[in-house]
Order: sequence, then structure tokens, then C-alpha cells
Amino acid sequence: MPSALTHASSLLLTAALLCLLPGCAEPLPPPPPPMQQSYWDGDFLTGSPSVRISLSEQRAYFYKGGQLAGVSEISSGREGRDTVTGSFHIIEKDIDHVSSLFGDYVDADGNVIQKDVDTSKDPKPKGAIYDGAKMPYFMRIVGGTGMHEGYLPGYPASHGCIRMPGFMAAAFYHNVSVGTPVTIEP
Repeated sequence: MPSALTHASSLLLTAALLCLLPGCAEPLPPPPPPMQQSYWDGDFLTGSPSVRISLSEQRAYFYKGGQLAGVSEISSGREGRDTVTGSFHIIEKDIDHVSSLFGDYVDADGNVIQKDVDTSKDPKPKGAIYDGAKMPYFMRIVGGTGMHEGYLPGYPASHGCIRMPGFMAAAFYHNVSVGTPVTIEP
């Protein structure tokens, strides 16, 4: 009798497990889409462009004719390298910008000798070559500060610039011109 009971238990367990397979029960609803942190909806909007950057929100807002065209997550200046606040204008655009201050010292083969250097403070080792940090889609706002493509760890981490995801830096870059107003708020 124990073997018949064991066999019946196995059949019940197998039937229960089979019901867990797709097609036996109501399908589960799909998970909600991930919250979009950055988006661009400005291709068909017209009007004068402007940018508002909120350091507290770590977001940049792009407007065309006063209508919101896109929102980008950013990483602004870290403590001690705070991003300046105020009202500015785009003063330069450089699609392939390379920093003259921040980067790495490398050897003749391109191997990093010293990472994350500041050329104003870190002396170059003998035989080293300076390799400036790449800042694609650079839009200079004031001094050495600009918006550009860069690493976004989820908090302020730059030397003062406003880093953006690549697709958003490209969208902003292609929709601003020298003279576009930029407001940076705390």
C-alpha cells in the first residue's frame, strides 16, 4: 500500500507542477516598463531653444518655444568641484572635445601610468603622455564648464561639468546653438 500512496502522491505533485507551466493558468501581467529617466520628444517642436538644469534634481530640461522637448538625467559637480549656478548662454560647441585639464598620464603604448589626473596639480611623470578625458558633444556654458556625454553614477561626481547620457547629449547638442540660454539652479 505504501507504494500505491507514494505513486498517487507523485502523480498529484506532477500534475500540480504541470499547472505552473505556461498555458495552464492565467498569464501573469507583464512587468511595468522601467521608469524612463531621460527622453527626447523635441524633433517636431519649433521655437527658440532653452535649457534649465536643476542640480538638486540632477536633471536637465530642454525647451523649444517654451514647450518641454526632453529631460535628461545628469551628473553635476561633486563637493569641492560644484557646478556654478546662474543664467548663462552656450558659448562654444565642440562635438569631439577633449579636456585640457583632466585625464590620464599614459606611456608610449597607451598604458595608463596615472589615472584621473588634474594637469594643474599633478606633475607629469618622466616619459608620460597626457591623454585628456573625452567629452563628446561638449556645449560650453561658462569657463571650463559645459554639458557633454559622460559617466552617470546617479549622484554629482564631475569636476563641475554637466554629464549626460550619450543620446541626450547628442539631442541637446544638435538642438542648441551658440547663444542658447542656459539656467543652472541649485
